[in-house]
Amino acid sequence: MRVNRILLSVSLVVVALVLQVSVLSRLHLPGAVPDVALLTVLGLALVYGHVGGALVGFGTGLLADLAPPADHAAGRYALVLCVIGYLAGLAKPENGRLKSATGPMVVVVAAAAGSTLLYAGVGALVGDTAARHVGLGWLLFTAALYDLLLAPFVVPGVMALARRADNDPLAETGSAAQATDISSGWLSSGTGLRIGGQRSGLRVKAARARVARAGRIKGVKRL
Repeated sequence: MRVNRILLSVSLVVVALVLQVSVLSRLHLPGAVPDVALLTVLGLALVYGHVGGALVGFGTGLLADLAPPADHAAGRYALVLCVIGYLAGLAKPENGRLKSATGPMVVVVAAAAGSTLLYAGVGALVGDTAARHVGLGWLLFTAALYDLLLAPFVVPGVMALARRADNDPLAETGSAAQATDISSGWLSSGTGLRIGGQRSGLRVKAARARVARAGRIKGVKRL
């Protein structure tokens, strides 16, 4: 990975883990805890691809395993996020541009459910049966719900930062096109007319003026 990718990934992951440990885990929501670290990995994987997603996922999971208050074996969440980051990176669009939000939302739901199942499966192998007492179905539902509600506030921002750090021309082009659409939308909503309609109207008026002027000149010649 490039140096700018590493620096950005480390910064985003540290901020996500601090936010999750100090804020989200203390909300005491029913069921699962909103996983902003997972959403950060997904956003980076959708830009960096499957290899970068696996590396970022492994590093994020390892930091989460070591961050207090860790109550599970080190490497457990690293394995989970490594697999999730790799699979999410396979969903990276070929041209780098997302056509709609449907694809990322499906990736978020699948990643939330898959990470919960994989984490519970690895826990069962090492003798951790906490998921059975809480209820695996309830954990799957709440994890997918919380992450889906939090995703629009995390994933697009992470993807935009990752593209800017890579000096991706799609980031500048997309922002310029969005600014053009917004400005034209404001103008059309404020005046009640479309810019294209105003231009065509001015062209028609100019053409009529030229025709009228030509008619006057011909009339003078006839005299």
